[in-house]
Amino acid sequence: MDWSAVCAEGLPYAEFLDRYATPAQRSRWDAMHARFRLTPGQSALLAGFVRRMPVLCLAGTWCGDCINQCPAFDHFARASAAIDLRFLDRDARPDVRDALAINGGHRVPVLVFTSEEGLEVARFGERTLSIYRKLAADQLGPSCPTGIVPPSDDLTAATLAEWLAEFERAQLLLRLSPRLRAKHGD
Repeated sequence: MDWSAVCAEGLPYAEFLDRYATPAQRSRWDAMHARFRLTPGQSALLAGFVRRMPVLCLAGTWCGDCINQCPAFDHFARASAAIDLRFLDRDARPDVRDALAINGGHRVPVLVFTSEEGLEVARFGERTLSIYRKLAADQLGPSCPTGIVPPSDDLTAATLAEWLAEFERAQLLLRLSPRLRAKHGD
């Protein structure tokens, strides 16, 4: 996959929502965006990223998991000049959707972290561990899910921290790459 070309087709966060979200969906995305808060330590970590890191997010504006997680990525990109975040609608490119299938399904969100030359560094997707733990507690135990409700503040903070760890992991892969260290003289 030519990730540079795919990233070039992607849209910045607000443009993605402007193009694909209905007013009701946009309202939910905006409400969730307002709930994410980076701590000073998280902001400092992101500000310290030095390697350019294009990040492609395969998403759907209709998707509850995307609504509850993707706004965090916009906060990360705003806090780091190194992150070039682009969103691609899940159904816009069936070849990309199929290449990023998880467990045989077309799940979203899925992120592809690339190097400045467009080489894939890492991918991570769909849900964080804290979200899966919450789903397991709700669906595999004696309780049953009650429907679509915003996640708790604790789950929102855990989700933010877990996604940030994936961004940091990709940045460290880039930062420690012998090829890129030689290229940048560091």
